[in-house]
Amino acid sequence: MPIADPEEAIPVIEEPDYEALPDTASWGVHAFAGALAGISEHAFMYPIDSIKTRMQVLQTAPTSASSVAYSSLNSAIERVSSTHGLRSLWRGVSSVVIGAGPAHAVYFGVYEAMKELSGGNREGHQVLPTALAGASATIAADALMNPFDVIKQRMQVEDSKFKTVRSCARTLMKTEGLSAFYVSYPTTLMMTVPFTAVQFSTYESTKKILNPENNYSPISHGVSGAAAGAVAALITTPLDVAKTVLQTRGNAPVEDLRLRNASGILDACSIVYERNGTKGFFRGWAPRMLTHMPSNALCWLSYEFFKAVIFRESNQTTN
Repeated sequence: MPIADPEEAIPVIEEPDYEALPDTASWGVHAFAGALAGISEHAFMYPIDSIKTRMQVLQTAPTSASSVAYSSLNSAIERVSSTHGLRSLWRGVSSVVIGAGPAHAVYFGVYEAMKELSGGNREGHQVLPTALAGASATIAADALMNPFDVIKQRMQVEDSKFKTVRSCARTLMKTEGLSAFYVSYPTTLMMTVPFTAVQFSTYESTKKILNPENNYSPISHGVSGAAAGAVAALITTPLDVAKTVLQTRGNAPVEDLRLRNASGILDACSIVYERNGTKGFFRGWAPRMLTHMPSNALCWLSYEFFKAVIFRESNQTTN
């Protein structure tokens, strides 16, 4: 009777390959990785985002010193450096740190779940399924993040009277009511749904070209993320301008009733066009792209890294 080969008799349990990014990771893995990625992304690029906000805030007089100072990226940086200092650009960062964790957890969790349901994980370039997954993710995440984004922008504007997230939230609730936190939500969705659809589609397609084996590859993840952020940011800048107008309307002078009473995207777009013309819809495009290129690269790098690490650790614990 032949003796069985001992190597064949003992089942081999393979260690999960750290380099291989799994499509079967749990929703919790994607959500937790997304939360860590979101916090990293927002905190890293916050000063540039603050400059973008100041460039987009409408002035009662378009020819005022403040409006002229924030008419370009170079003049904006010079203005900040010579007045309040670069440190002021960090004011309000705690708002996005608090909100980014849970919002990005929902964002990436919903994205991965919807991508699986819609067939986005199949072979080839699945543009429509990944776009649908991205749009679904942003609808859910923005519902959580919008109030924090309003607080952030109220604190980012020049000479903001708010020093803490708590004081800003309490003042807004007392003086403008709950609607102040969601007046820009429809506009935000009109911006972020196409932004996210373009971003995810561009990211997944670029990643499949640069990294067809879907291995953990910082270079391909970073380049794909930067390209996706640049394209999506440029396309959606006009809607971002309208969103900023709505979220900072309470900072307008009391006598500027037209701006203070803006109630939706049509009002916001009308005011922007009246005061700055067509070019007003692209105010802040440069810092917006500068924000989203590295922040998207960092976000995807962080997400793919944390996803791989968390999945590896959970598999080692199970085995």
